[in-house]
Amino acid sequence: MTGQPRTTDDWHRAAAALTMPVDAVIDGAVVAAESGLRVTKLNPATGTELAHVTECGPADVDRAVAAARRSFESGVWSRCAPASRKAVLTRLADLIDEHADELALLDTLDAGKPIADTTTIDVPGSAAIVRWYAEAIDKVYGEVAPTAPGNLAIVTHEPLGVVAAVVPWNYPLEMAIWKLAPALATGNSVILKPAEQSPLSALRLGALALEAGLPDGVLNVVPGVGHVVGKALGEHPGVDVVAFTGSTEVGKRFMGYAAQSRLKQVWLECGGKSANVVFADAHDLDAVADGVCFGIFTNSGQVCSANSRLLVENSVKDELIAKVVQRAAALAPGDPLDPATTMGPLVSHEHASRVLAFIDRARSESTLLVGGNVMPGAPTQTFIEPTVFDSVAPDSQLAVEEVFGPVLAVFGFDGEAEAIERANSSEFALAASVWTDSHRRAHRVSSQLRAGTVSVNTVDALDIGTPFGGFGESGFGRDLSLHALDKFTGLKTTWFKVGD
Repeated sequence: MTGQPRTTDDWHRAAAALTMPVDAVIDGAVVAAESGLRVTKLNPATGTELAHVTECGPADVDRAVAAARRSFESGVWSRCAPASRKAVLTRLADLIDEHADELALLDTLDAGKPIADTTTIDVPGSAAIVRWYAEAIDKVYGEVAPTAPGNLAIVTHEPLGVVAAVVPWNYPLEMAIWKLAPALATGNSVILKPAEQSPLSALRLGALALEAGLPDGVLNVVPGVGHVVGKALGEHPGVDVVAFTGSTEVGKRFMGYAAQSRLKQVWLECGGKSANVVFADAHDLDAVADGVCFGIFTNSGQVCSANSRLLVENSVKDELIAKVVQRAAALAPGDPLDPATTMGPLVSHEHASRVLAFIDRARSESTLLVGGNVMPGAPTQTFIEPTVFDSVAPDSQLAVEEVFGPVLAVFGFDGEAEAIERANSSEFALAASVWTDSHRRAHRVSSQLRAGTVSVNTVDALDIGTPFGGFGESGFGRDLSLHALDKFTGLKTTWFKVGD
């Protein structure tokens, strides 16, 4: 269907004909877990069965680590010519493009993501990232250090070994690629642990990597629950690096696992409670309202950098909130296989229940302006209306905890200093936005906001060429850009005594 206009019926027919990937990829083979256990994966939009996915355990992690270690030590990938790695990863990017519809459908069916997003953002973005890092392979140089005469010291970037990539369910394919592409580009062997809520595209990616020519054991994909497979990877002495995106709570566990097992490196990209700061001199309030809604309702709010706190200067607060509420009321979660749908369901009934619990508590602490319910007539309880609360207390649960759903908390402020203090009051520090028509204010405020990315007169600005990550409870890892390569390499000095 690629390249042709597609209707809802087209996508439903394609979904019905789709073969689901259900097994792990370990040491170059598509295999079931040693235990024989399988878990039933449900479609969050319909509640119907999608697939029975193999349930890996510690024994499967041991197999994957052994395969990854063997492939790394052999040098088949870690010491092959940069041009050879580049060719394989370029081929993988081509295969992602060739299987774009299949991969998009897998993420839509598995995680409830709108097909309009998976076909235009997630899958093409994943291919582009793989291609970008493939192109970077032969453009990263070492150094010659200044030394006294008669000495030569060279500094090289060495692959670290076996990397465990543990990724979340909100962008199943793309988050996997954020970790895999730079780790593979630098010569490491990788074990990918997809989220148990959305493993399907990662399993297909593992098979495509073999087709692209990645040697056996260089990429292994082990599905399973976090407290079993994730924990086993975190504690495994054969793993050199853990790259994790997910909740702060789980990120802290990986720090503990590292302390108990060889002090492996851990790179964390965790939660967020990003502030969207709007000053009265931002005169195009319609553009601001569009940005506010995009920043919190995209992917049904299931975005770690979602602008879930709206801070508005009081003199324009009522006018802006009226526009935001009008837009939110017009946004209706719908069938993710309908190309017109811009919001789908939450990823699971369990997660939807958690978000609804946040909403129910906020009803008694704040003023509900719009939403707050499951969509009337929805096929499952995972379709939650876009929700906006005003008069939110700064110390309330809604103000300080990550909801990870389509729920916006609104606060007013009277001056620049108050806005900065409120924006920086969160323990999270992943992203922030500033809206102003004053260049001086934009520079002044953005320089004082504690966040890994500050977007001015836009929201959640992102590009392959810029690093993504945060500070504080949001973690300290950086994905994307050439800086991501630093997570997966170590600096090695080789010193030659060449004369007197």
